Amino acid sequence: MADGAFRFTQPGAGQFYPSQHSHHRNQNRPASPPGPRRPFPTDPPSPSRSPVNPALSSNFNMYSQNGYQTQHGLMGAAQNHQRYGNMHMSKYQQPHHGHHNVNQHHGQQHHHGGQLGHQHSISGGGFQSSTPHLPTYAHEHMQNGNGNGLPSDEPELEIDNEHWREQKQYWDESKDLSGPNQRARTVAHHSKGVNYVPLGAAAEEIQTDNRGVAPSNGTVVSKQTWDELDLGGQGLCALSPVLFNPSYHFLKRLDLVYNQLEALPPEIGRLKSLEHLDVSFNQLTELPEEIGMLSNLKQLLLFNNNIQSLCYEVGFLYKLEVLGVYGNPLEQGQRDKITEGGTRKLVEYLRESMPEPPPPREREWHQLEEIAENDLKQDTIKAITYNILCDRYATPSYYGWVPERVLGWAYRKTLLIDEMREMNADIICLQELDRTSYDEFFRPELAVSGYKGFYGQKGRAETLGDHAKFVDGCGTFWTDKKYILLDSQHLVLGRKAVERPGAKASADMLNRVWQRDDIATVVLLENRVTGSRLIVANTHLYWDPAFKDVKLIQAAVLLEELTKLSDKYAKFPPATNKQVFRFSGSEDEPLPEPGPSLAYSAGSQIPLIIAGDFNAAAGTAVYDLLTKKGMSAEHTDLIGRDYGQFSKLGMQHQFTLKSSYAPIEDEMPFTNYVPHYVDVLDYIWYSSNTLRVVGLLGQIDPEYLKRVPGLPNFHFPSDHISIAAEFKVEKQRSVQKAVEADFGPSSKK
Repeated sequence: MADGAFRFTQPGAGQFYPSQHSHHRNQNRPASPPGPRRPFPTDPPSPSRSPVNPALSSNFNMYSQNGYQTQHGLMGAAQNHQRYGNMHMSKYQQPHHGHHNVNQHHGQQHHHGGQLGHQHSISGGGFQSSTPHLPTYAHEHMQNGNGNGLPSDEPELEIDNEHWREQKQYWDESKDLSGPNQRARTVAHHSKGVNYVPLGAAAEEIQTDNRGVAPSNGTVVSKQTWDELDLGGQGLCALSPVLFNPSYHFLKRLDLVYNQLEALPPEIGRLKSLEHLDVSFNQLTELPEEIGMLSNLKQLLLFNNNIQSLCYEVGFLYKLEVLGVYGNPLEQGQRDKITEGGTRKLVEYLRESMPEPPPPREREWHQLEEIAENDLKQDTIKAITYNILCDRYATPSYYGWVPERVLGWAYRKTLLIDEMREMNADIICLQELDRTSYDEFFRPELAVSGYKGFYGQKGRAETLGDHAKFVDGCGTFWTDKKYILLDSQHLVLGRKAVERPGAKASADMLNRVWQRDDIATVVLLENRVTGSRLIVANTHLYWDPAFKDVKLIQAAVLLEELTKLSDKYAKFPPATNKQVFRFSGSEDEPLPEPGPSLAYSAGSQIPLIIAGDFNAAAGTAVYDLLTKKGMSAEHTDLIGRDYGQFSKLGMQHQFTLKSSYAPIEDEMPFTNYVPHYVDVLDYIWYSSNTLRVVGLLGQIDPEYLKRVPGLPNFHFPSDHISIAAEFKVEKQRSVQKAVEADFGPSSKK
């Protein structure tokens, strides 16, 4: 930490520090600071710096408001210069004074205490940093040590309400942090149990603050465990890029008070764990748009800067409790919002009045293998999966960073249907789709584009009567001119887990798995032209991270059901009526003649796609189960749980599954993007023995995301993003039957 000469100082140790007084033109050194119990200085001047004219020394004492105080005092304080009268200093220690070559106007003024020319008191409530009622020369003295203007004693705008009193309260706390690393040193002394009197008038208040005290339960906190950084009072003109490296992304508090910062760098948006940011008493004129990335901020203190207008991105800070703007020349509209309604009102105003930003670059399509487009004879499959965020779940309380007009279903559903049409996929798998939206919007809208669909709701819909229409589920759509539906299934996974043959109705199975009504839908399709068949499973597993075992059981049950269904589908007879229905007089292009249905010797030979929101990142048990064809009963997610045969024998399945995004896994950093969580949760799994990936939809423009704290937003209608993959159906590999060797008649004796 940049503590300077105080870095290795222990309170009360009495180390010797030689005088650090710098040369000041035409100024005399005053007497030494008085002791804590003496109202006036009685000790003789220091032998190192005797006044040139002893008779003048009395004019520069610590209680007069004069030119010397302007030079050496911390002028961002409303204490009428009483704060130094109670300073505790160790023996042999002397104050350090820096160079001051500005604001020296002693020859222009009469040095009388309380004279207007050297007034350093603080305004009671004006936004303006300037003080127009003072003479011009006084403005140069209305500066603190870093060149920041302070309001005058006479407020330009008298406001007396709870919101403005809160502003003043936090302003008082910030102004007392004018010393180098003032807060860090205060907290450090408290944590060591040392009685320390800070360099401020609010000494008693700060001494009762226990922010740096170790836990009362006796827990020993490691010296490396810290999440606050104090760079206050350093005279910084810029911030080092090192501060924004991943090594510091854990910071929860950053103090930058009393510096000379004219701007915050855009990289400030990387410190997403920040809860408290204090940049008061600087020279800021605006905030970067990236400030909106700090979604965990609870306090943003901007006191005594030169900010005239806050950027709209401050509206993203939905957790903000205190927005300190006192001492800024804020424009009238924003000023009225915070004075009348407080921080929440101003943040809401900025969010709801936010204009639509420029759209991002289109997501890149990664073509891994060239194929002919719009060729129905070429057996390809383009599939998309999308958790569309059910309208009932999209509440302002949870998605607080989203403007209400953008969060509304009317706005989002239009973006959703436009994206699906533009994608022009063969298969569309939707999750969090409620019955009303399926019946009244998606099914008719997608029917216009030539899609048919199958829908299944979560299990709770069976008992909710008229309210069942609001329950979400999974909807699967396919292009009617390409595929014909042969079978469909609606699986309530918790119910299927209990109904398994030989399943034990254990407490865990009943209380943890059966009570979750998450589902999957399965459809068996046949290509009208090529005759190849396709199984499409669409699922949405349980979301709660505390129920990893439940997700694992749900995935295992789904794979078990798919094994049964695929073996059943392998025995389905050939489809007969494969002609597409067309209205008479239709001008559509004629379709190719339907081809014969392909036969499959085993269920594992039928092409399989499993798409959906699995609520499981790479490396989890669900991910491993799908990719490794099985899971041991000793897996940590099952330890201590009783799930019958699953807990005894583990889990296995017959499919050779791969994630479609494996070829560009590093280029798809997330599918779920909210301020508190960014990861891949959505997948399109495919049977690698029957399909191969030839194309993939890429990620969102990373540059665009630098100013987007979370989704949904103006351009992306859900907290998940769509993912899409294109597959080529592989030719069936003949399965050779084992032939018994014939060694002649003698071998049969």
